[in-house]
Amino acid sequence: MRYLITRSLVLLFATVIIASVIANRMDNNTAGTNARAVADAEPNPLLANWEGPYGGVPPFDKVQVALFKPALESAMTQNLSEIETIAKASAAPTFENTIVAMERAGSTLDRVSTLYGVWGSTMAGPEFQLVQREMAPKLAAFNDKIAQNEPLFKRVEAIYNSPDKKKLTPEQQRLVWLYYTNFVRSGARLNPEAKARLSQINQKLAGLFTKFSQNVLAEEDGQFVAIKDEADLAGLPQSVRDAAAAAAVTKKQTGVAGVISNTRSSVDPFLTYSDRRDLREKVWRMFINRGDNGDEHDNNTTITEILQLRVERAKLLGFPTHAHWRLENSMAKTPERAMELMEAVWKPAVARVHEEVADMQTLATKEGSAITIAPWDYRYYAEKVRKAKFDLDQNEVKPYLQLDKLREGIFWVAGELFNFNFTPAANVPVAHPDIRVWEVTDKTTKKHIGLWYFDPYARTGKRSGAWMTAYRSQERVNGAVTTIVSNNANFVKGKPGEPLLISWDDATTMFHEFGHALHGLNSNVTYPSLSGTAVARDYVEFPSQLMEHWLATPEVLNRFAVHYQTGRAIPQALVDRIKKSATFNEGFITVEYLAAALIDMKLHLAGDKKIDPDAFEKETLTQMGMPKEIVMRHRTPQFMHVFSSDGYSAGYYSYLWSDVITADAFGAFVEGGGPYDKKVAERLRKYIFSVGNTIDPADGYRSFRGRDPKVEALMKKRGFTNGKS
Repeated sequence: MRYLITRSLVLLFATVIIASVIANRMDNNTAGTNARAVADAEPNPLLANWEGPYGGVPPFDKVQVALFKPALESAMTQNLSEIETIAKASAAPTFENTIVAMERAGSTLDRVSTLYGVWGSTMAGPEFQLVQREMAPKLAAFNDKIAQNEPLFKRVEAIYNSPDKKKLTPEQQRLVWLYYTNFVRSGARLNPEAKARLSQINQKLAGLFTKFSQNVLAEEDGQFVAIKDEADLAGLPQSVRDAAAAAAVTKKQTGVAGVISNTRSSVDPFLTYSDRRDLREKVWRMFINRGDNGDEHDNNTTITEILQLRVERAKLLGFPTHAHWRLENSMAKTPERAMELMEAVWKPAVARVHEEVADMQTLATKEGSAITIAPWDYRYYAEKVRKAKFDLDQNEVKPYLQLDKLREGIFWVAGELFNFNFTPAANVPVAHPDIRVWEVTDKTTKKHIGLWYFDPYARTGKRSGAWMTAYRSQERVNGAVTTIVSNNANFVKGKPGEPLLISWDDATTMFHEFGHALHGLNSNVTYPSLSGTAVARDYVEFPSQLMEHWLATPEVLNRFAVHYQTGRAIPQALVDRIKKSATFNEGFITVEYLAAALIDMKLHLAGDKKIDPDAFEKETLTQMGMPKEIVMRHRTPQFMHVFSSDGYSAGYYSYLWSDVITADAFGAFVEGGGPYDKKVAERLRKYIFSVGNTIDPADGYRSFRGRDPKVEALMKKRGFTNGKS
């Protein structure tokens, strides 16, 4: 949602529709009532300019939930006033008095929406949920007031069509194109009746997105499997047992050995290690049926309505389907091109799954288990096959992967590739005591680059998963403004005084999300709407996926993958086994992802027929030849990427599209002097990480690589050497 009309809307609307909330479990409490009294009696601190060091920092210490609604309403009113001034200006439209003026407008709304988004994704208590439900349609209506402002669009259109546009710099021309395109894509050319209907659709969708999110999160928060006694924990490593015990305390379950929560971070380890097949099935069914239990939190009807509204909106805007609308300004350009890539990878991935299942079935039979491999067996037997084939147990690797040491490792990589230095930042307010802050500077010049916030631990009210957020974008319209970025994760805290050990997959995710942060920190543009990660959806994952490659480099492993007790580096023999098994289980990984991406696209290419999500999912997967031993990574009734916002709708393919670029791009380092080749790193910074959306991403990639990316690199990376592009 970076491509709306103003940078205020970019931040505000995105945080509203993406931010996760938890189920309403209580009425407003006394503290909330008191906060509202404060909001009425004193100036709202959320509206103030950010103060303090580093060009000002977010006032997280001043946030009260009751302050959000009046702050948002005041900031929206101010922003609309600014927009009206621009739209009604008597002077002929110019780049400076219209485009730059819009870039400067909405700074108050930027600040408020940043705080609102952080609370929505990491501190979403019951009181906040009430605010979000009320504000979602209001924010959508606000967006449309700007998108449908005809005098404003006429000014933008005049600049876009003016021969004087050629006199602008390439970055300025790109910004004009972005504004003009987004106005048109948001309905600026529609007649009044169509505009009114479009606004109704957007407001209705905003409410449905919130409802969908709350339904999923209610079941994630409210459902769990209690493990009654120690014998039921058979096979689980100590770290998983400790997490289950901690979850039991959180869920207030007494007299049990542990609790498996209804979230991926709890479910996946249990499915990987538990010897109790009956409990694996129970946990698996709980997890894959989120939002699909035929109760008050069932999402099927909501999905049907979202799909119908999306196709109606697309047709109003002149597109045959929602997918065609969404992909118009992407790298793929059309759904057909995205489908072509996915289908090319699908066939070899499915073939690999059949091989993996055969290996697991052979092992299970050899062990004397009279079973047929089922979805709740896949992770369990895959781990056994990994041990048998490669003499590699993930628990053998984990003692070398300390969260804090790996954080030092990603800092070191950033220093080698981009000359960054990270030092703890003191006296900076944070939203929660778990959050820490670092200042980023240039190692050579000592120049301040930005701030990096790290929020690593799971807690109530924080949405699941891992992600990057920009609290402030780098820009030069309002002076030299430096960026503030954050990385967020959901690790379960270890025992006090002991280092937190994470899996290889979690370590890879850390490097991935830090890649997003580096994309923001490297930004060197003039206009905030073009800054940092404000790029096409199917390009934004490229820098982050690329950074994953540096985890396995010897320089990182020898320095930072050290045993938490002895301090010794991970043995080379163990590293060799990790590398040898690099494409192990790639069939499962690719198919569970691609199944979700294909369903997403096919749902949004289905036209305006009324869809039963469960039936569509089942029938389509059967037609695709989905292996029965696997389910989609995100089943339709819980597909937050697609139905909690427009964010990744008809766009979940983006991870695969970006990975084509990623695999090809790392080849530039391999062909050069290795992962830390300074010349290649400088090209990476110059043409990829620093340019934001100032140039077409395809042009930027060609400048970096000298050609377009080749899909063969992806097939090799995933071990599908027989795949055909």
